[in-house]
Amino acid sequence: MNADDFRKIALSLAGAEEGSHMSVADFRVNGHIFATLAHEAKGYGNLKFTPEQQAAAVADAPDIFLPIAGGWGRMGMTHVRLAAVDEATLKDALHMAWRGIAEKPKTVRKKKPTAS
Repeated sequence: MNADDFRKIALSLAGAEEGSHMSVADFRVNGHIFATLAHEAKGYGNLKFTPEQQAAAVADAPDIFLPIAGGWGRMGMTHVRLAAVDEATLKDALHMAWRGIAEKPKTVRKKKPTAS
């Protein structure tokens, strides 16, 4: 798989849109990022997993998935090695990341009262 495959699969998910965050491609649903190509030059796609999802993915396929270094990785952000992943695994991983955003209950922000 490669970045074009990653993009095609990400955009096939319901409501997914491509955007740009800090000059790199990102993929959003309901206005929130579920995946990026921020490390495309290193051969990675990035997925927004929960820490539990990340731990399971890394345990099941350490040759394909690895935590992003630092705080982002501790929050669940996960690299996927594009050259190592097969299409079915990438589809499942992107769908899991997408579902974490798409199925999250929408919150309504309350307006702060204005001083009179």
